[in-house]
Amino acid sequence: MTSLDKPTEDTTEADDARAVTEAALFEAFGGVRGMIETVLPGLLFVTIFTLNNDLHMSAIAALAVSVVLVVVRLVMKDTVKHAFSGVFGVAFGVVFAMMTDNAKNFYLPGMLYTLGLAMAYIVTSLAGVPLIGLILGPVFKENLSWRTRNPGRKKAYTKASYAWGLILLAKSAILFPLYWWADTEQLGWVLVTLKIPPFLLAVWLTWVFLAKAPAPIDVFAEMEAAEEAEKAEKERAEREKAEREGMADEVTAGDATDSARSGRHRRD
Repeated sequence: MTSLDKPTEDTTEADDARAVTEAALFEAFGGVRGMIETVLPGLLFVTIFTLNNDLHMSAIAALAVSVVLVVVRLVMKDTVKHAFSGVFGVAFGVVFAMMTDNAKNFYLPGMLYTLGLAMAYIVTSLAGVPLIGLILGPVFKENLSWRTRNPGRKKAYTKASYAWGLILLAKSAILFPLYWWADTEQLGWVLVTLKIPPFLLAVWLTWVFLAKAPAPIDVFAEMEAAEEAEKAEKERAEREKAEREGMADEVTAGDATDSARSGRHRRD
């Protein structure tokens, strides 16, 4: 290996690590399709309400499109976790708005969820178990190994969780005053506008922190290796046992032969 080979290999490994991180984040947070499924119901609600000021039609349309998104994923045999979460969120908003007969309350459950999630990110980071690590650990096949065996990765998860928490807190600081002061259309359009940019910022910061962190420890690969080693050790022990038993049989047979010969000699 020349002196020029090592930097090239290091660069390749770093690029591979970044690519793996990007793919994992894309999978965990739903990618472009997940963002569309998150935005579309609220966008449809505020658009219809702005045009005709009809709460029932707006709510039914938002719920219907959420259900359609789930059905499409089911037909395509794709993961439905993001679409299902959207259905539940829209359903809570619809029920709350209908019960209070206030279109603005369609957005309140989602706003409360955002605020609660922001607090969860910050509190779990303070507790040393950052939420983003709990979410992404299984995606990276490291589970909770980062807590005790990979301190650099735990630090990256902690930074990312703080970033998510602060970004969502900032979003809540904008939305809750609008809930009290603005009308339904104004709140709805601001909320739709704030759906994607804060999310993308948080994902990008997560990628930055994790791309600089140590590689994840693949605990699944370790478990498989341990199982293979245990299986190999068991096979080796069985072979040794069989060999010992075979040698014992040979010795027994030899002793029997010697005894037979001695008996014949005595008779002679």
